[in-house]
Amino acid sequence: MAILGTLLKRGIRLRESLEQDYTAPFDLQKAELRKLLIAAKDTYFGRYYYFKTILNGFKDQDQNLFYNYYKSNVPIHDYNSINDEWWSKSREGIKGVSWPGKVKYYALSSGTSGAPSKYIPVTKEALKSMQRTGVRQLLALSKLEIDSKYYETDILMVGGSTDLKFNGTYFEGDLSGITTGQIPIWLQGFAKPGKKIAKAASWEAKLEEIVQRANDWNVGVIVGVPAWIQLLMERIIEHYHVKTIHDIWPNLKIFVHGGVSFKPYKRGFERLLGEPIHYMETYLASEGFIAFQDKPNHPSMKLVLNNGIFYEFIPFTNQNFDRNGQLVADPEVFHIEDVKEGQEYALLLSTNAGAWRYLIGDVIEFTNKKESEIIIKGRTKHFLSLCGEHLSLDNMNEALELTASQLDMTVKEFTVCGEPLGSLFAHRWYIGTDDPVNKGRFRKLLDENLKQLNDDYRVERSAALKELFVDFLPSSIFYSWMRSQGKAGGQHKFPRVLNEERQKSWNQFIANKTSVTI
Repeated sequence: MAILGTLLKRGIRLRESLEQDYTAPFDLQKAELRKLLIAAKDTYFGRYYYFKTILNGFKDQDQNLFYNYYKSNVPIHDYNSINDEWWSKSREGIKGVSWPGKVKYYALSSGTSGAPSKYIPVTKEALKSMQRTGVRQLLALSKLEIDSKYYETDILMVGGSTDLKFNGTYFEGDLSGITTGQIPIWLQGFAKPGKKIAKAASWEAKLEEIVQRANDWNVGVIVGVPAWIQLLMERIIEHYHVKTIHDIWPNLKIFVHGGVSFKPYKRGFERLLGEPIHYMETYLASEGFIAFQDKPNHPSMKLVLNNGIFYEFIPFTNQNFDRNGQLVADPEVFHIEDVKEGQEYALLLSTNAGAWRYLIGDVIEFTNKKESEIIIKGRTKHFLSLCGEHLSLDNMNEALELTASQLDMTVKEFTVCGEPLGSLFAHRWYIGTDDPVNKGRFRKLLDENLKQLNDDYRVERSAALKELFVDFLPSSIFYSWMRSQGKAGGQHKFPRVLNEERQKSWNQFIANKTSVTI
């Protein structure tokens, strides 16, 4: 990838990156919302919600008038409300519903909280924004202390099939399949696995093709969801009878990951490596490219403020969300100027794909307000709080990572659910591992670590949360269940918290499998 290598050697930076570095977050976001409203003012959505009136608020000396107009005119939407009233009309082929023109692509996304597939619109403007942010992250690699020769290796991008389904009106498929099929021409020459393999509809077929070709490539950067990349590397190591992935790809230096927390995977992942590599996190959702890690060895990601998305933030508290993670009526909502560090917020997005005040379902926290740096804390519906324990996905990931480290074992997958225990409650963990494990010790350490990380959990373990159950399963069972759900490969990931419907499906699937319950 000589072009990228040359850019990185020179420390080239995009105008958008420089603009964000030297402009106040509020000013960037105000300008972004104005551009979005102007673009969509004549759509059905824009006329219905008086976008032209809202735009008058930008003329006033009152810095917040535009936002007050926007909040008072446009309601908050979840997927069902915006899809039923607006996006479903767009899928019928109607132009200019919530964004100008006809929407050509829809990303299928079940998220990890609901069973039916969601159809998220992906406009040409949204695709361009994702590409620009992707290039910004690639150029951020220049901050890594890596010899420039490594930037002239191949990039392996393992995503969904680019062979999208066309129903006569639009194309649908995995977002990674849509974006991979739209890779810029200058990047195509060194992006692997190439068009033919990327088009494969079967994840197993794609995996086998990549394994067969792996020794022909000089991979320096891998991009993908941790679970599937780990599985791929295991297959390659087994096929070529080598000890580590570096025996095949000696110049592998960077893993760009996203979709789930990397914490539970890191220990097992590093056992497949011959030397340390750099990890860079992305926050790319079907709704847009939200943030990326632009500093080496830095736990936070930089929120992208000037590339087609306007953000709003709802404090993730009992005042704004009920125990099931559902938004209450009239919640508190803030723009970026009024957020606080250390507070958890649910994200609302307005985007150049025709999402308006859309509750994406993710929970983030600002670690550095001045630099707009965030970490992902979990999902609004991925918090277990049967009796006030308020156990977050972040707590689960960290406790599991600590427990695996203490026992020198690898946990490849996990999921958790809550269940009644008489008149009280219990948590049940399903742990995917292929290592021998002291089951009683694991349960005790996991419980202790959760108590250390979460005071509410510690209190409830002596009250209403009477038991912690742990079931151990071979990691292959998790992958098999994903395949049975049509969720193998691409951006798909195993749900960390099982709702009632998915718990029934999961329990039925493992009914004939061997498991050990503590």
